[in-house]
Formats: sequence, structure tokens, C-alpha cells
Amino acid sequence: MIAAGDFRNGVTIELEGNVYQIIEFQHVKPGKGAAFVRTKLKNIKSGGVVEKTFRPTEKCPKAHVDRKDMQYLYKDGDLYYFMDSETYEQVALSQDAVGDALKFVKENEVCKVCSHKGEVFSVEPPLFVELVITDTEPGFKGDTATGATKPATVETGAQVQVPLFVDQGETIKIDTRTGEYLSRV
Repeated sequence: MIAAGDFRNGVTIELEGNVYQIIEFQHVKPGKGAAFVRTKLKNIKSGGVVEKTFRPTEKCPKAHVDRKDMQYLYKDGDLYYFMDSETYEQVALSQDAVGDALKFVKENEVCKVCSHKGEVFSVEPPLFVELVITDTEPGFKGDTATGATKPATVETGAQVQVPLFVDQGETIKIDTRTGEYLSRV
């Protein structure tokens, strides 16, 4: 159990039969009346965000989320296959559990598979990936001062905005959290 007065960003709690992650919290001590804790909670299964207030002495059960490194093997129809690197056990996850997480992930890369009480609810890709550009307009030498971008398709099929000087066939580094181009490799 965790008291509302001990809430921190990133902590996961069980509330009303759901599992929530604390995105923001704020201790409020009004001039009149009792103190309270204002929170913004994200439902880790559905992705919905709710705001809720707690008394600082209220307690919630802490939810234990397992994050396990698994290798992404391949996609077959609507199923994505992952393998545990230690036990070599394979797991098939549906499109709903995976969502948009694998749009920058190639086969054989390691991802974190998140589960609560054995039920997988999401996949976290590596923070940064290096991918080859398969399609983009031709680049121009010396066109770096404007900061303009153009669309490019990477080898996984995802679209990324890249600077004008980046050419087809080059390897680039991408931040998977934002989908932004970071640098050439």
C-alpha cells in the first residue's frame, strides 16, 4: 500500500479495478480546509488519462508491473512474435497489445514487454534506433541553414521528417518516443 502523500511520477497503483501510472502529482495546501493531492493518472491498459484528488492519508495498493527484455522475432498476420532471451520461450501478442510501439523496430531487436499479473498490456521499443532510409526526395549539398525538413520512409515503413541534406540509403538515428530524426550515423 502507498499513501497519497508518498505519490511520485511513474509510480503504478491499482484503483477501482484498473492499473494507473501517475503522470503528474501536486500537493495542495489551501488557506482554508484540509490539504489534498491532485493527480493526473494514465490507465496503462486503455491509455486514457483521468484527473483525481486524494486526501494525503488515503492509501492505494501499489501495482507491480513486470518489464521483461524480449527479442522481437516477426509479424504473422495480426500477431507479433517475441522470444525470451533467457528461456527461449516464444510469446505471440495481438495488434491491440502492441499498438504503434513497433513502427520503428526491426526484426531481431530487443524490446521491453510490460505485463501486470501475467497479462501483457504494452511493448516499449528501445529509446533510439538506427534505420536506413528507403525512400525520400534527393538531397542538396549546402542546404543546411534553413532548418527545413522533408518526409522520408525508413526500412520499417514508418514516415519521419528529416533535414533536406539527408539522402536515400543513409542510416539515421531516430528517437522512438517522439519519432524525430536525431542524426546521421
